[in-house]
Amino acid sequence: MTSGPRDALSPAASARKPLAVLSARLHSWWQARLPRTDTVLLTQRNVYILPTGAGWMLALTLLVLLVASINFQLNLGYLLTFLLAGSAVAGMHVCHATLRGLTLHLLPPEPRFLGQSVVFDVQLTSERAAPRHGIAVAVHGAGRATRWAWTDVPAQGTASVQIAFQPERRGLHGVPLLTAETRFPLGTFRVWTLWRPAAQVLVYPRPEVPPPPLPAGEPSAGGAGSAPTQGIGEFDGVRAYRRGDPLKLVVWKKAARSLATGTDDLVSRDDTQQSRRQELWFDLALTSLQDPEARVSRVTAWVLQAERLGLDYGLRLPSGEVGQGSGPAHERRCLEALALC
Repeated sequence: MTSGPRDALSPAASARKPLAVLSARLHSWWQARLPRTDTVLLTQRNVYILPTGAGWMLALTLLVLLVASINFQLNLGYLLTFLLAGSAVAGMHVCHATLRGLTLHLLPPEPRFLGQSVVFDVQLTSERAAPRHGIAVAVHGAGRATRWAWTDVPAQGTASVQIAFQPERRGLHGVPLLTAETRFPLGTFRVWTLWRPAAQVLVYPRPEVPPPPLPAGEPSAGGAGSAPTQGIGEFDGVRAYRRGDPLKLVVWKKAARSLATGTDDLVSRDDTQQSRRQELWFDLALTSLQDPEARVSRVTAWVLQAERLGLDYGLRLPSGEVGQGSGPAHERRCLEALALC
């Protein structure tokens, strides 16, 4: 008699699958009820409390102490039982009050490249006259891999924490569901809240490493003629410095800018392009690659390389065109277009 396939689901696994689907639906329904906001005030309506494992063990211990004290008529047993019970009740009140009345504010996140962690800055503000201790903030739903950022909030002050999130694809992403919790002071109760920020973060494509050589320039619409200099005295036809280039061909203004930014990228005038003005255009079709993401990655590397060399460049995409230019603002427009194409 042959056995069934090894990958067949066991009855226990089959029973767990509907429960997992139901749990996911309830989780989605619960998240949809949370309003999107970058600033949230924690009140009794959005702060939750449950005993921890240590709290349940304390409750069991108190029950045993109470039964033993009743059976053996131990006055000191009664004293110890009610003393511990009173401490637990006071700890529950302090734990809930640690989050209640706290204001959480998310600062706008900066764009990041795919593969880098997006860092969120969260500010915790308290107007209470006493400090708040042992507050943790993290991305909700990471399970055991959750990385908590712990802080104490001073009296009538503000504290900041940074939490990281690594998106799996480029594009525009909503900030994931965040959670804040505390178990101060005894660790017998867990008080937490769920927060759904409204901010979004832009993830740029991952640039190809090592960066490929730049594509050849295209003749400008102005036609042939001597390559004029730009208003700031920088030549249009430049290339990366090669060993043996005469010093008179080095564009020293670009070299000074590179040294000021901490890089050693030198550029020289390209005498082969002096007979006509060249324009540098980046297009997905110039990559000679089949994979769409690899093509976007290569063009991203070209944009970063051209910006590092101080060149003017443009971008042509199926969704639109970014004209010739250079500088941080132009680079950001190109990267945004690549992230959303």
